This record gives sequence, C-alpha cells and structure tokens, in this order.
Amino acid sequence: MKRRDFIGITGLATGALFLPSLPGMGGVLVDPEQLLETIDPALKKRLADAALNAAKSAGASYADVRIGRYLNQYVFTREKQVQNITSTESFGVGVRALVNGAWGFASTNLVTEAGIVQAAKNAVAIAKANQRVQKEPVKLAAQKGYGEVSWKTPIERNAFEVPVKEKVDLLLAANAKALDNGASYVNSALFQVNEQKYFASTDGSYIDQDVHRIWPTFNVTVIDRATGKFRSRDAMASPMGLGYEYLTPRASDKLMGPQGTGVIGYKQRYDMLEDAALAAKQAKEKLTAKSVTPGKYDLVLDPSHLGLTIHESVGHPTELDRVLGYEANYAGTSFATLDWKAKGQPYGSKLVNIVADKLQPGTLGAVGYDDEGVKTKKWDIIKDGKLVNYQKIRDQAHVMGQQESDGCCYADSWSSVQFQRMPNISLRPGSAKLSVDEMIKNVDKGIYIAGEGSYSIDQQRYNFQFGGKVFYAIEKGKIAGMIEDVAYQANTQEFWGSCAAICDQSDYRFLGTFFDGKGQPGQVSAVSHGSSTTRFNGVNVINTARKI
Repeated sequence: MKRRDFIGITGLATGALFLPSLPGMGGVLVDPEQLLETIDPALKKRLADAALNAAKSAGASYADVRIGRYLNQYVFTREKQVQNITSTESFGVGVRALVNGAWGFASTNLVTEAGIVQAAKNAVAIAKANQRVQKEPVKLAAQKGYGEVSWKTPIERNAFEVPVKEKVDLLLAANAKALDNGASYVNSALFQVNEQKYFASTDGSYIDQDVHRIWPTFNVTVIDRATGKFRSRDAMASPMGLGYEYLTPRASDKLMGPQGTGVIGYKQRYDMLEDAALAAKQAKEKLTAKSVTPGKYDLVLDPSHLGLTIHESVGHPTELDRVLGYEANYAGTSFATLDWKAKGQPYGSKLVNIVADKLQPGTLGAVGYDDEGVKTKKWDIIKDGKLVNYQKIRDQAHVMGQQESDGCCYADSWSSVQFQRMPNISLRPGSAKLSVDEMIKNVDKGIYIAGEGSYSIDQQRYNFQFGGKVFYAIEKGKIAGMIEDVAYQANTQEFWGSCAAICDQSDYRFLGTFFDGKGQPGQVSAVSHGSSTTRFNGVNVINTARKI
C-alpha cells in the first residue's frame, strides 16, 4: 500500500461513519459478537425459492438470487495508541432476471419473503424496460445445476473468533519493534473480511459459501531531523485468503532474499514483528542510499513487486469486456484485441506462461463457485509467450466460441450486479532449479526490486512505469548496496519479451489486493498474483528524483 493511501484509510479510522462511502468497506456498525452469528441455509433456500418463483411468474426465462452477508472488522493503531476498532455488517439480497434477452437487476436490504419477492418483480420489470434499448439479445452459456452444495475457505483459525485484545496487542507490538529500530512514526492496521454468500438460480443450484480474507499492514517512516528528509517503507505482507493463522510465523514459510539485501519474503505465514523491525532499518537506510543512474538494466523482480506488474499488464488487458470495449473505466480498454490475438504476435518470451486460477489455496480469488453458480477452475492465458485465452463469464463465452463460462463473475455486494472480474492471474515458476542468488550471479549490471511502489499505465494497458519499495544495485553478479529513486518504463510486449529467467517453485509466492477497482458505478474485488523471482533483461530505468 502506498503511504498516501494508508494515511487516507487510517485517517478515516478516526471517523467510522465514513466507512460506508468506501467500496468494499461498507455496512452498519455492529457489536463484534454479531460477526459470529450465522443464518440457517434452509431459511436462505426458502427465501431464494420465493424470489426465483416470483421472477419466473413475472416472465423471466432465467433468474438468480444472491443473499449476502458481508462482515468486516478493522483495527487501526499508531505508535502506542489504538486509533479505532470498527466492526460492520452489510446484509441484503440481489436478484438478476433475464427476459427476452435483456438483463434486469434489483436489490433490497429487506430480507423477508415480501421484500425479496418485490425485488424479483422489480428485476423483471427493469429487464422488460431494458429490451427497448438492447441491441443484441444476451446469449447465456448453459450451466448445469449443482443442487444444494457448500464451500468454505479452508482456514485454521477464524479471525472473527480471535479476541480484539490479541489483535491490538499484535499491532502495538509491531509498532514497538519499528520504534525500537529507529522509526519516527508508524501506523498499523488489520483488515478482516468474511463474505457469507448464498446463490440460487433457476438452473437448480443452491450454493452456500463462507469466504474469509485477512490483511495485516503497516507503514513506517524515519525522519532525519537535521535535514528534514524522510523515507518510508510499508509492510511486505500480502492480503491472503486465510484465517488468523496467517499471523502465526512459521519458519518453512519464510524466504530470505538475495544475500546482502536483508529482504525477507513470506508464503502462507507472516511474521509482522520481524517485518516491522526490518522496515524501520530499511527506511533509515534509504535516507543515505545512492540515487540511481538512469539507463538500461537487467531487473530481478521479487514476487512482492512483480505481482502488481502482472495485475496491470496481463490481468486487466485480458479481461474480455475490456477487449471488446464494454469496459473502459479505470484505465481504459486493452491493446490485446481479438484481431491482435488472431495475428499470433508474441505477448512475451517463450518462458512466459501465465494462468488464471480460482482454485489456489490461500489466495484472495479462491472460491468454490462464482456469482453465476459456475464451478471455478484453472486455465491458460499465455502459453509459451503467446496469448491463448481471455477471462470470460456466461454471457461472453459465445464470443470466443466456448460452450461454458470460465467462472470469474463476481459482485462486491448484494446490492451490486455481478460482472466479469479478474481471477487470480499468475506467472508459472521456472521448471529448472534456480535460486535468487544463482539468478543474480549471472547479472552484470542490474537492479533487484522488492515491494510495490507508485505506477502508471496508459489507456490500452500497454505503456507503463513501475516503482517499488526497496531497490538494490547488482554489479558483476553481486548485490552492491541499496539505491533509491528507481522506476522502470516499458511497454507490455517489450517487457514480457525481455523475460530471461524464472526461479523455481520453491520461491513461489503471492501478492494481492483487496481493492481491485472496476466498473461504473465502481466495484472492488480481491485478487492474488503468484510468481517466483524473475529476471528481465535490458529494461529502461529512470531516476524519479531528477529535476528537469
């Protein structure tokens, strides 16, 4: 998370009434004990059947209903103080109806039989009204019904069952570690999410899902009082589709970065205290780090950094609605059009194999079924450097000549209509055994980058610029010290075409986001990106501190 975003969120923590205005963070304030309550699936089935029957009686050829209970808890601290603890619940129903090839959608927070029946009737009425402006009828891929099924994130410890004091103690202990190691200021936060989603459709599916996600984070700032210069470093933790066990350190889930960097990577467990202490040391080191000399460098990109580049330069450009021009919000459409794909142009080097995967355990995008009742799966997006597929939902499958959806339809709330959203998009690890230190031995002039930084990308998801958290010069196969003011520039094909080496499975990790924005009105979704440390040759690096 960038410092300005972190400050914005933690600033809002002082006024919990602002939370409903943030996508994905809405709901009414509740007692933390209410977060442990559940709803009988039999009741949800009766309500869903009432909605489906009402929609069919009103003229729908297809209908689905989503009964959603979205639970959130946020804990915010700064230095030795607790800033705020907020628990919220959002509960309601969304109904979608297809009438004569046109969609209609309506929602309600009146979760009664009368309320849900009225929402179904409203959805059908809206679909009938939409027929007047519908240019082409919706072609919905067939989907078998699964009957009554359920899926739950395979967590070991429910974060909502953990006493708030234990969470506060952890954050304050992380703050103390940062302060003890030279931090001038430190903010920390813990985000916990539980989506209890019930989906039913006229296809015959009744799907009950219990989805958990967690995100510990902080931002450390060190100030040189003599000069007024300051530098920051935020957490290397990725949000994950795990329970509170993520915050119990485990040696087997810790990876040391290249010799000479001190960087530590984490897999399915995260050591917040260790990372906070290291963040303070690295922020202090940044104050005296040499500014980068612009030029061409071989880049060695850690998974904690590369995930964002994957997200922006592969994830979004291969969303089929962007490709078709249906979606242009949040940085435009896509260069990777159907015509572009048909030409067989390389997306990257032959080492580049990128997959979409809604099944990976511990990831943010992992669910059993999407919000159209489609069972989730894994499929290739880029194979041996060539674009071979896109991300599609039920009403898009026919565009690619497919008979079924890819299972990547999602809505961020019961009150939002579901649409195509990015699944986990990940770079396959290298097949040959290769460690990060072995990779660096072959780099004569390069830069190792870990963590996310500021970035920009054009309206076609083609030309871009990325920064990072920490940077280390590589000279003649060895780390030569920390540097600063680094950003690299490239276009998507040029960048992925320069991919020269990928570390093996042992280095594979995830980077994720809770707040992937798309659509208008805007929605957010949570998604992870897996990769191993990867080398890109001859990439243009600029100095972000240089004045013109």
